[in-house]
Amino acid sequence: MSREGQPPLHDPPVSLDAPPTSAIAVGAFALADGQWFEEHVHAHHQLAWSFKGVLTVRAASSVWVLPPSMALWLPAHTPHATGAAVATLSRSLYFPPARCPVRWSAPTVVAVSPLLRELICHLADGSVGEAARARAEGVVFDQLRPVSVTTVLAPMPDDPRARRVAEALRADPADGRTLAEWGTLVGASGRTLARAFVSGTGMAYGSWRARLRLQEAMPLLAAGATVASVARRVGYASPSAFVAAFRRTVGVAPGAYFAP
Repeated sequence: MSREGQPPLHDPPVSLDAPPTSAIAVGAFALADGQWFEEHVHAHHQLAWSFKGVLTVRAASSVWVLPPSMALWLPAHTPHATGAAVATLSRSLYFPPARCPVRWSAPTVVAVSPLLRELICHLADGSVGEAARARAEGVVFDQLRPVSVTTVLAPMPDDPRARRVAEALRADPADGRTLAEWGTLVGASGRTLARAFVSGTGMAYGSWRARLRLQEAMPLLAAGATVASVARRVGYASPSAFVAAFRRTVGVAPGAYFAP
């Protein structure tokens, strides 16, 4: 079983059956809530996108949570794992490198405009003729525009006592106990735990907890929960405090990130 609670899957069942002259193929597959494709690579570049639901992608030591308004460019041969924060239908694009004008060498977030969404659906239609397909593909490349959003990382600390604290907070991100209070439960002083978080995650405990709360909030927001309810659930005193933390860390407000 995967740690998300669903049986792990192997490579996505992608059929790159576009015409030989095509620069883009579309692969569609469904994932249940919490289901993951184990780490794999593609010989093609990929634009990972969810037509419905929310994709989570792990690659290059980072994690991206992608509602339908966002997609992730993955260069060919990038090891990555793909999962679903909620039940998801992926409709990803695949690009033969020899016919692709995009030269991004690292995972890159792309905004999915209404036009790009419709173009992807258009290219998924196997009846589209070769000339019409070539025209649509050209517009797709014009629509691939990076957006400045930051991944929300909350790595687990190595120290077993700090890890127990981290695991408890993953289960209940609203838990507001101090490190000194956690220390009485795990057998370490608050100062020792503080050092363990810095050495094991590269972040002070307060920063790590803030990022964990945002990471846990993203699937809830993507599933349609209100900002107010999510803020309470992950431990913020007010929706405005949560929105400010989200904007400060991610680079945009929740409403912009999860825009339909």
